[in-house]
Amino acid sequence: MDADKKIQQRKQNRKNRLKAVRRHWQLYLIVALPVIYLIVFRYMPIIGSQIAFRDYTFRGGIWNSPFVGLKHFKTFFSSPQFSRLMINTLGLSVYGIIVGIFPPIILSISLNYVRMKWFGKTVQMVTYMPYFISTVLIVGILTQMLSLTGPVNRLIQTLGGEAVHFMGSPKLFKSLYVFSDVWQKTGYNAVIYISALAAVDQELHEAATVDGANIWQRIRYIDIPGILPTAVILLIMSCGNILTIGYEKVLLLQNDLNMTSSDIISTYVYRIGLTSMQYSYSTAIGIFQSVVSLFLLLVVNKISDKVSETSLF
Repeated sequence: MDADKKIQQRKQNRKNRLKAVRRHWQLYLIVALPVIYLIVFRYMPIIGSQIAFRDYTFRGGIWNSPFVGLKHFKTFFSSPQFSRLMINTLGLSVYGIIVGIFPPIILSISLNYVRMKWFGKTVQMVTYMPYFISTVLIVGILTQMLSLTGPVNRLIQTLGGEAVHFMGSPKLFKSLYVFSDVWQKTGYNAVIYISALAAVDQELHEAATVDGANIWQRIRYIDIPGILPTAVILLIMSCGNILTIGYEKVLLLQNDLNMTSSDIISTYVYRIGLTSMQYSYSTAIGIFQSVVSLFLLLVVNKISDKVSETSLF
């Protein structure tokens, strides 16, 4: 009898689930679209990752190409480009994290204390707009502004200085990349902190004001602790992407003169994968990037959980 009741209960639960799906099919359809996207573009390509352990050929395909184990990983680790690529990638990522973490916080706190709402909304819109400018256009603006005959060098020459080859200097590449990235993304990242500040209990500010706290004390003891968990989460996510810098902007800024400091893992994978068609070798490097990024994410998340009790999971 108990077995029959369990079977009937399962059938009833199945019918209830089907009724719920039919009743709210629009919501399930909305959820299905991103799920299909993840399956097709994120999970199915994992099947092809096995070519990192094979000498891939078009004739043999993914399944029948000869298995070579860790050959391509060893080739990358022993290559003369490995140390240079790692130094450039880590240097560019760490530089970007250090420089980029404070401007959005400063901007969001400043906007939070603006008394004229129209001015605050105008500043927020102006700083938010660069995020929607394409990478190609941003690099084009940089190239025109910083060229040898551009307005920046003309101003330097007018003041009695010599023209600087900004786009061809290896020493200036990282700064150009990072500060242009900060200019583009500060407004967008500030929106996240503004949302965190909106969640801070206003009674704390009122109580602090009654107790005689000035604006700097309110920022230090109320606002910063309020947005600190959000900042920590963003920092953890940034550390997880420390080796996976997008290659588009770097590739557009890259030239023969600044190659020594601009060549990173992503651009190297692009060259050997698409240009040289070394698919197995480039896939192995991509897997290396993913494994190291996952390891860094777990380590930083664990440290954050121990130190600040804030973590992704």
